[in-house]
Amino acid sequence: MNLPATEAQYVISLEEVLWGGALVAVTMAMHGLGMLSILRVSGGLKHRFEPRPSFGSGLLILVLASWMIMLVHLTEVVVWASFFLWKGAFPNHSLAYYFSLNEYTTVGSNFNLPLRWRLLEGMIATAGLLTFAWSTGVLLTLAQDFQDQQMTLLRQRREKRLAKPAPPAPPAAGQPH
Repeated sequence: MNLPATEAQYVISLEEVLWGGALVAVTMAMHGLGMLSILRVSGGLKHRFEPRPSFGSGLLILVLASWMIMLVHLTEVVVWASFFLWKGAFPNHSLAYYFSLNEYTTVGSNFNLPLRWRLLEGMIATAGLLTFAWSTGVLLTLAQDFQDQQMTLLRQRREKRLAKPAPPAPPAAGQPH
């Protein structure tokens, strides 16, 4: 393997590992608080609509939860971007955020961190994978609740329709009305 001289000199430092571990821990703590908040808000909305649940109210809860999940992820990326900016890895917040978002989502980017922080590129991707998996679990739970609610409503409508008494039969021919 032919590496540039500077790349071949890279050595993982304890400082890099400790900062990376701290950033992953902060990311996971933020995510936990965010997911609990989302479940609480969703539960409150579901309870509010409970007397008259509908397709629209169920869908609204899913859309709001999705937006909130996105906001939690974007806020977590700010933490990483702020760290990179603080450590002088990027010249401005926009570039630091762009890099952080691309790495967090595992898309990757054309930019690299300075050699002394290179390990954090993988650690931010790992944090992103963990939090996206968690978000998927929360959204799946909410989607399952929505589907169960809709199936219950359909079943109730069908039972109501079948329980209606049949209209009286028309009088037979030749009988008085």
